[in-house]
Amino acid sequence: MAFDLEHRLVIGVSSRALFDMSMENEIFERQGVKAYCDYQLEHENEIMKPGPGFALVKALLDINKMPGQEGRVEVIIMSRNSPDTSLRVFNTIKEYGLDITRAVLASGASLAPYLSAFKTDLFLSAYEDDVQTAIDSGIAAGIICSDGIHTYEQDCELSQIRIAFDGDAVLFSDESEQIYQSDGLEAFAENEKKNAENPLEAGPFAKFLKTISDLQKEFDQDAAPIRTALVTARNAPAHERVIRTLRAWNVRIDEAFFLGGVQKKDVLKAFGAHIFFDDQAVHTGPASEVVPSARVPYKMSGKK
Repeated sequence: MAFDLEHRLVIGVSSRALFDMSMENEIFERQGVKAYCDYQLEHENEIMKPGPGFALVKALLDINKMPGQEGRVEVIIMSRNSPDTSLRVFNTIKEYGLDITRAVLASGASLAPYLSAFKTDLFLSAYEDDVQTAIDSGIAAGIICSDGIHTYEQDCELSQIRIAFDGDAVLFSDESEQIYQSDGLEAFAENEKKNAENPLEAGPFAKFLKTISDLQKEFDQDAAPIRTALVTARNAPAHERVIRTLRAWNVRIDEAFFLGGVQKKDVLKAFGAHIFFDDQAVHTGPASEVVPSARVPYKMSGKK
């Protein structure tokens, strides 16, 4: 019988998102593909350090160890590496004891066609083109800040996974944000007040949030393995439409921060996010100094 991915939480992760490959990427950028391949082959048995997405991936895999959740999470390496240069990645996976057995190794080709084939719920990569194509295909995806903080410690197990999301252009469409960009804050606030009871359209991470929410409902609230937060620049009166939208979707957000221009970095650090998704580099850049962060290159109808 074929292995069924349909009812699992499927995470696609690139090797650069999972491991610290800053030196290897520098070789690739400066010296080209051959030099990169030669380096990987020469260092095949050298274990790489954890990257910005490592702690999150390991913690998600640990959900499979919980009673009744066996096989719930499937992590798949999705890389532009060739099969020949991938042995170092698999050697590192084995060294850290990660239960990752499936991979897409595309030898430089786009990974986008394979995301739907593997029923991917979330894709993390340092390669913007693949992430953009995933978003355009309706798959939650983020460009991981590979130069940001790496939070994993070998002897530290996460007791709870904490995931933080921006609102507009991440959980929700950027329709309201477009009004803010074109007509200013006053027009934005008026529009949100006028449409307070009309749910916002779903953004690229709406489906992923619903998937997490469904998993959370299988546990008592205090025992859920994942805790979520909305961290948005919105404030009153624009908060009401957000709350009513989440209610209409029947999804759970554990914590919400309506910051009204207050910097997100300190709030995210206090929340203890293991990943933060935002559509603007002005937020993911500072945030990545304190928590792993990923930019969501959302474009609504080519406007953004």
